[in-house]
Amino acid sequence: MSKFLDLSPVETVACCSPLVSTPLSAEAAEQISPLLKALADPVRLRLLSLVAAHADGEACVCDLNEAFDLSQPTISHHLKVLHEAGLLDRAKRGTWVYYAVRREALADLAALLGGSR
Repeated sequence: MSKFLDLSPVETVACCSPLVSTPLSAEAAEQISPLLKALADPVRLRLLSLVAAHADGEACVCDLNEAFDLSQPTISHHLKVLHEAGLLDRAKRGTWVYYAVRREALADLAALLGGSR
């Protein structure tokens, strides 16, 4: 019986293939970063989801208030952040503001997460 271990060369094989075909460009990172920052808040992420799931992809701020234990001004602030980040469009009708998801912005996020960028 030998006291030495056999340390013959072993062929190494990568355990996983890359998640994306090419790394994110600096320009794309600059474009997508504000979207991710806006969505990093759980209330804003949920608001975006509620608007997207609402009939016709559009919701009145009055329809969103009851989903949270927050004041209407706080909800409006979060909606404003999502709008300024480019994730939501808004239209004022009478005294109410209606929000709709900007599908182009979500497509950018989906491309990033799906690895097709």
